[in-house]
Amino acid sequence: MSTATTPGRGADRRTRPADGVLLFEDPATTSKTPALDRPAFGKIAAKAHPGDVLIVSELFRLCRDLLDIHAVRNWCQARGVVLRVLSGPLSNFHDLAADDATTAVIINVITAVGQFQRDIRNELTVEGITAAEAEGRYRGRPLALTGNDVEVVRSTYTQQGTSMAALARAHGVSRAANRTALSDLLPDRSIPAPRSS
Repeated sequence: MSTATTPGRGADRRTRPADGVLLFEDPATTSKTPALDRPAFGKIAAKAHPGDVLIVSELFRLCRDLLDIHAVRNWCQARGVVLRVLSGPLSNFHDLAADDATTAVIINVITAVGQFQRDIRNELTVEGITAAEAEGRYRGRPLALTGNDVEVVRSTYTQQGTSMAALARAHGVSRAANRTALSDLLPDRSIPAPRSS
């Protein structure tokens, strides 16, 4: 029997799965992407066989809401795959994809409460940001490049055609910080090609 696992963020890359265990990971997948549409889940689907066990670190790391949980459960049931969770209130179940009334009702209650908690937290976050913006306290992350540094980056990029990577190294900032400083210059692509030395 093989086990497919999908760890959450921060999984130890030095961990080597046991023989017969396949490790799949989506390290930077948006929470707006349903579990069945994620790239790693496509790999799981290609490898899964009846009797396999799909193990996830925590259910909401894989599924974004109650509908997503049901879609994963239905997928597992249709393929005869056991679904297990390592942490959280559903970690005591041997098989979350079991097709019995007791498992279904408990999963519905626990996941509905979990979804409710996430929705409340999101609403409170939005309310907090709105209140902070109204009081002038919320401005987002401070810019990495300001003042003269922005002008230097812009002129170096446009006049010398310096690459994003070289600008990032020269100014000790990320490429994203450079893209922010150059945002109005990038869409038209009227930047000269880098000069050969």
